[in-house]
Amino acid sequence: MTQLDRVTKPKTKRAKRFIEKRDPKLLENTKNAMLIKGGNTSETVTEALKNIYSLKKPNAVLYKKKNITRPFEDQTSVEFFSKKSDCSLFMFGSHNKKRPHNLIIGRMFDYHILDMIELGIEKFHGLSDFKNSKSAEGSKPMLVFAGDLFELDNNHKRLKNLLIDFFRGPTVLNIRLGGLEIVLHFTALAGKIFMRSYKVLMKKSGCRIPRIELEEMGPSFDFVLKRTHLASDDLYKKSLQQPKSLKAKKKKNLSRDVFGTSYGRIHMEKQDLAKLQTRKMKGLKRKGAKVAAAAPAAAEEEEEVVEEDQAGSNSKSARVE
Repeated sequence: MTQLDRVTKPKTKRAKRFIEKRDPKLLENTKNAMLIKGGNTSETVTEALKNIYSLKKPNAVLYKKKNITRPFEDQTSVEFFSKKSDCSLFMFGSHNKKRPHNLIIGRMFDYHILDMIELGIEKFHGLSDFKNSKSAEGSKPMLVFAGDLFELDNNHKRLKNLLIDFFRGPTVLNIRLGGLEIVLHFTALAGKIFMRSYKVLMKKSGCRIPRIELEEMGPSFDFVLKRTHLASDDLYKKSLQQPKSLKAKKKKNLSRDVFGTSYGRIHMEKQDLAKLQTRKMKGLKRKGAKVAAAAPAAAEEEEEVVEEDQAGSNSKSARVE
């Protein structure tokens, strides 16, 4: 057991807040990424890590010192750094004769490596190679993927999912049009992955919607897919599980069509239109129903009066006789 694994009781309020911040939550925080330099690195790898760090700021940590480790052979050191810096994403850069200009991108689940993919850099152009304005720090990028391999090949499918997890940034509820400044385009073609970064330029169009132009700003990569370390289907499925309290409850008699329109079925009792409340006016009062109900009773009373009169006349005529 390492020092980070020990359960210690906080002695100060600051330490208590620090421990509560790292506790499991129903809604997870924005994922942070750590960028680590290996024992041997080239100038290309060092610049690549710095450029990706500039895209990921402020949700990233850059380790500038060299760390002698091999993630595909020994994962303990990467898991230690993940727990120390509270990062669930990592990128490891290294360089040697067998694997030149190498980048390993991966992610964690419960501070243990879940997925890990090795990419070799064949061509690289940094931010300094493009003489134009850059995007603001902390901008949320738009991700575009092109190529059939991202839909057909299992390794490219997992790479696409990993890149989305790495570059997507914080989850937001509302989006401002002016805040969409970066486009990251990934293309899978002929066994390579091409990454291009563009800045969105909004120009006048004569109407409310601006005219959009893309200007390449860097970094630009040509990757080759090398080794992979993918989680099993059971572990991957477990990492995607959500708490029951976050799952939306199914509503009865509610359905959606292809366009997302909601349709509901309502059950109602048969309405009596005679009791329907309308506008109260003297001219609209319902007297007809009351008169119709009172007419039979008045007719019966008249018949009784006539019979009594006839009985009285018969009695008088009997006395006269």
